[in-house]
Amino acid sequence: MMQETQQSQRDPLLKVQNLVVEYAVGGKTVHAVSDVSLQVARGETLGLVGESGCGKSTLGCAVLQLSQAVSGRVLFDGHDLTAMHGDTLRRMRQRVQLIFQDPIASLNPRRRIGEIIAEPLVISGVKDPKKRQKLVCEVLSAVGLDPSLVIGRLPHEFSGGQCQRICIARALVLNPEFIICDEPVSALDVSIRAQILNLLEDMKARFGLTLLFIAHDLAVVKAVSDRVAVMYLGRLCEVGPSEQLFAHPAHPYTALLIEAIPVPDPDVRPAESVPVGEPPSPIAPPSGCRFRTRCPRADQRCIDEVPELRPVAPDQYVACHHPLIAAG
Repeated sequence: MMQETQQSQRDPLLKVQNLVVEYAVGGKTVHAVSDVSLQVARGETLGLVGESGCGKSTLGCAVLQLSQAVSGRVLFDGHDLTAMHGDTLRRMRQRVQLIFQDPIASLNPRRRIGEIIAEPLVISGVKDPKKRQKLVCEVLSAVGLDPSLVIGRLPHEFSGGQCQRICIARALVLNPEFIICDEPVSALDVSIRAQILNLLEDMKARFGLTLLFIAHDLAVVKAVSDRVAVMYLGRLCEVGPSEQLFAHPAHPYTALLIEAIPVPDPDVRPAESVPVGEPPSPIAPPSGCRFRTRCPRADQRCIDEVPELRPVAPDQYVACHHPLIAAG
């Protein structure tokens, strides 16, 4: 069983232990998340990256108990979320919020912005309308929007970037400790992405937040993350400090993802070392290492044995039988 190797010097706020999430589709089982363990320390940003369909969003939903796990545990501040139900889980969720990938689709088109942001307060039991109005105005101002110009309007009157600011305000209104950012800038224009990323960094510092930042864009993840976890077909490939992992990737898949990051220089040729073939189906994942069908370093051991996370450098761990860097 994989050990909780990715320890941090700071107190972990979130611990995911050997989490397995599966669901049925057409009479078959989709292995969305397979034996994943990770930690997020208080005050840090953990970037979770990988190709589309690798299980990143499912893992984020499982943390919030929006997707039910087959096995494993999710510990938030020492409390096992997988064992909670009803009002107990609902109260705990006030401390953990989610920013959705599509900001426009995540806002009710028939409700005013003030009502949308105040709804979490109503559900959590804040009965005083004046207090709710005050809190709504405060978070709107914090995300750079004028409450007097925003509260009475409908979502379709705003741009994608403004809608994402509204979604961030909605996530902040309950004063949470932990926010799961599920690809919060992938649906936005490139010119708006930097503004939203800077806003998230400002909100993290201002409100003392801890973030799980889910994305498939490694350039974005590198800009905002303290540590990075790389996921492939439901399993973790590598975990390590952001700068260290980008400078010295240990897993072949991580190295290929980094090589695929575009360089804004017309004289630099794009990398040609792309993975061979298409990713396998999560309905029938390969035996052993799940990346072996596309890995140039694969051998019989990769077919027979599932690689476990092991240290290769300080705070850097890789699940590979033939890592690119030797264990230090």
